[in-house]
Amino acid sequence: MNILNSHNIESLIAQLNNAPTPQQAIAIINTLTVSNTQEEVIVKILIPALSHHHPSVAAAAVVALVQLAPASVNPLIAAYEHSTDQGFQAYIIQALAQIGDERAFDLLAEVVGTTVANHCQGNVRRIATRGIGLIGRTSQNADIIRRTEEKLIWALLTPEDWGLRYAAVVSLREIATPQAQAALQQAIAQETDKVVLSRITLD
Repeated sequence: MNILNSHNIESLIAQLNNAPTPQQAIAIINTLTVSNTQEEVIVKILIPALSHHHPSVAAAAVVALVQLAPASVNPLIAAYEHSTDQGFQAYIIQALAQIGDERAFDLLAEVVGTTVANHCQGNVRRIATRGIGLIGRTSQNADIIRRTEEKLIWALLTPEDWGLRYAAVVSLREIATPQAQAALQQAIAQETDKVVLSRITLD
């Protein structure tokens, strides 16, 4: 594996920004992820690629940033907080949800609890809900687990978005704490969507 020096890094950034095809941009991303360059440096290069105009390039950057965790977590959170671009933010949420790091809990919980109308952001809320489920399933922190349960139970019993409720069901079933099980039983009595209901009662 080649160790990238600062000149090569700058060259790769320029190539990534100006790549004539998505395939070439993705190849550069792959080159970065298998290099011996400091993870923090690679993360700084890859986060801007989440705003690339071609979805396949942004998706490749998500995969790479997930692989670079935990080094990518704090920079991703900071990038989200300093951006107003919903598309860029959506890719950040995808990455953080797949990583499932406790440091991202507050951001993911904020996204789940945000009232939004359009389909794109609705999907982001569902992704964030699954990310919270991953955190709750893998955490050893009792406070994080409790807060995870609270947010998922809210997502199960409150929103009108059936997809969000479905994501909450999957996450609560994975956590499988007594509180999660009790909430699922409560939801059976009030759930009106057949798809969500079938997921709640799935053996």
